Amino acid sequence: MKSIFKLLLLCFSASIVAQNTTEANVVQKSLDKKLEMMKTSLVKNVKFTNIGPTVMSGRVSDVSVNPKNPTEFYVGYASGGLWYTNNNGTTFTPVLDNSPTQNIGDIAVDWNNGTIWVGTGEKNSSRSSYAGIGMLKSTDKGKTWQNVGLLDSHHISRILINPNNPDEVIVGVIGHLYSSNEERGIFKTVDGGKTWSKSLFINKDTGVIDVAVAPENFNIMYAASWERERKAWNFDGDGSNSAIYKSTDAGSSWTKISDKSGFPTGNGVGRIGLAVFNENTVYALHDSQFRRKKDTSKKPSDELTKEDFKTMSSAAFLELSDKKLNTYLKNNGFQEKYRAQNVKQMVRVGSVKPIDLAKYLEDANSMLFDTQVIGAEVFKTTNGGKSWKKTHDNFLDGVYSSYGYYFGEIRVDLQDENGIYVRSNYKI
Repeated sequence: MKSIFKLLLLCFSASIVAQNTTEANVVQKSLDKKLEMMKTSLVKNVKFTNIGPTVMSGRVSDVSVNPKNPTEFYVGYASGGLWYTNNNGTTFTPVLDNSPTQNIGDIAVDWNNGTIWVGTGEKNSSRSSYAGIGMLKSTDKGKTWQNVGLLDSHHISRILINPNNPDEVIVGVIGHLYSSNEERGIFKTVDGGKTWSKSLFINKDTGVIDVAVAPENFNIMYAASWERERKAWNFDGDGSNSAIYKSTDAGSSWTKISDKSGFPTGNGVGRIGLAVFNENTVYALHDSQFRRKKDTSKKPSDELTKEDFKTMSSAAFLELSDKKLNTYLKNNGFQEKYRAQNVKQMVRVGSVKPIDLAKYLEDANSMLFDTQVIGAEVFKTTNGGKSWKKTHDNFLDGVYSSYGYYFGEIRVDLQDENGIYVRSNYKI
């Protein structure tokens, strides 16, 4: 148990460093300096070859598939760059190796002219979600890259290209992970990234986690804002500023549509993912952090709860059956090393007291284990967001547990209004 509190102290120290943010002009100076150093590097002409490991990979941030040839696509990784295949994934070629960063939040490809847009900085909010350097653009299929702005965005969630005007692009920005900043919300360019206008800004702690467009009308868009804050020791992934917005002018202006519509509002609203079937039919996947009503039914007589340990003596603790104690430890998420025999030995020598098994949950994991959150829930509107209705009555316990903020995306089959797909961290 002592090691847990040492870890928390280390995380606290790390967070102090993480919150010292870098200004956008400093980032640009660093990129310029790196470019100059590369020109004069002693090893600039030495070609390096990766000799392994060959099976390592990373989190996939996004995939862009050629609609006319599904065997050709790009795969963007959270911290592993951009990869291209034209043989259905039999082989891949890296195309971002010559850029200043490998951190990706989202990608978009104009398949008509081969232009690639990369929004840097992973869109998820883990401790290992590294920041990016804004928007990268390639007009030669990844041979060269140009930084086209939004250097202080840090984490970019979504890129939409107007199919009728490749210079018109909409970008959703989540913003800094560990600190507040102004460069977050929705940005739009109509000149291919030369200039950007901020069309939606909620506040310096709330960014945009998803933007989805009606497949038949680029003017109709829906966006999801997300209020979230990461600390090394904690993550607050919900807030009253998490909501759904709508645009009817291709992202130039936005109106909040989730208030008084049947969609959840308040401090428990977490990450929201969007999928648009047509102008009026939209699905929203909500990671609800509102608490479920406490189960007032009596516990089974042989089931331990944390309340039992608050008054339990060490002698009584040592008399517990290993099976009963292990059930408690496993059900409450204790690490594998904390199992009955190990914990009993710790109590036997006095390094741990029975009450510590209750304090651990209250101090370190009360938000996770005390009262379960609602978790994943799917809402649907058929009138363009005027009203929303939940598609199910029961809890979606088989979707994800405590990682809704990480797997909060939904897709709809454009040939089947009722065919929806949700990302999950459960293994089937």
